[in-house]
Amino acid sequence: MNFRLHGAFSNPSFVNIFFTKASPERRLTCFHVTKHGYSFQTDLHDYRKIMKFVISRNELGNLIKKVQNVVPQSTPIPVLTHVLIESCNDELVFTATDLTVSTRCVVKAKVYESGSVTIPSRRFFQLIRELTEANIEVAAHSGEMATITSGSSCFRLLSMGKEDFPMLPDMQNALRFTLDSERLKDMFQRTSFAVSREESRYVLTGVLLSIANGTMTVVGTDGKRLAKIDTEISLDPSFSGDYIIPIKAVEEIIRMSSEDVQSTIFLDQTKIAVECGNTLLVTKLLSGEFPDFSPVISTHSSVQLDLHREELISLLKQVALFTNESSHSVKFSFSPGELTLTANCTKVGEGKVSMAVNYTGETLEIAFNPFFFLDILKHSRDELVQLGISDSYNPGIITDSTRSLFVIMPMRLHDD
Repeated sequence: MNFRLHGAFSNPSFVNIFFTKASPERRLTCFHVTKHGYSFQTDLHDYRKIMKFVISRNELGNLIKKVQNVVPQSTPIPVLTHVLIESCNDELVFTATDLTVSTRCVVKAKVYESGSVTIPSRRFFQLIRELTEANIEVAAHSGEMATITSGSSCFRLLSMGKEDFPMLPDMQNALRFTLDSERLKDMFQRTSFAVSREESRYVLTGVLLSIANGTMTVVGTDGKRLAKIDTEISLDPSFSGDYIIPIKAVEEIIRMSSEDVQSTIFLDQTKIAVECGNTLLVTKLLSGEFPDFSPVISTHSSVQLDLHREELISLLKQVALFTNESSHSVKFSFSPGELTLTANCTKVGEGKVSMAVNYTGETLEIAFNPFFFLDILKHSRDELVQLGISDSYNPGIITDSTRSLFVIMPMRLHDD
């Protein structure tokens, strides 16, 4: 095949390219064409090759998957849609960033040529998922083209050099402590669901990580519900600090956390990093002050009830089908020994269910968003949860036997 080759020769001209089938490395043989005939030949594979490695398809797929979610879907900076691949000393390092959240993953591989290249992440990931051979060879040539070989199949992806790819922030001098990865994952899972998805409420779009008196507290809230959990950590009790972590970074930390591994958490004034196994995530923090939630969680509850979680989940799902789409309100009516849930919508009808509870006082009514209540119940760990309420106007406090606490704000009661 013929094409015009730029950069490899001082005199750009047409060349003939031949695959040398006898070569186990599928070398490209190049003959320079002039009006006098072929003036010389060279091995293009060796001439322009800057990186080459072989890795199993499954391991490569898992590796890309770990960094894929950080890559922005659209950005005015083309190199951010790429994943940086570096190979050296039988190790591969994959890095991705959106300039706020960055992640790096390191694995072992058969490295034949050390080097680096950036490859379009999503296209690369899609290709690897479709391949069927056990092993994959990746080679890069002058940072402009990457070749992916799998069995008899060969693909070329336009690539870019490392020089334009942002460097991963250095966290080596940051304060650090360790925590069981499963514990860290559980804390983020049980709080991140309550984070606001409205960009106008900037600081509430992140999860608060607060450290004081040797305790780490994680909080998520959107102003209508709140989830809080804490744990003791091995850090100087005199140290304190608040860090608001973007929800995207929190979700990635949840994905990367694995069993039986300790996570190392790095703290900086403007950044935080989490290292778990062979994966490191670094994220910028959200600026601003997280609202003081202590008055809400210290609300005195005059009534304490035990609720069977699974039964309440089932009943809430049933009655929620009859809520108004604009308000999503379910009335909780407490009478001696019974909780009745009712909802009605003029366009749908009315739903009414009940369950036994350990209530002995006068009739008490309060309304909650059933979907917010369901979220809280789904993130509780016990079959028996405790609901604390005082009246129709103050928040409900939900706890279980773990170190977690949930708050749900009441809704306006409507007459039947």
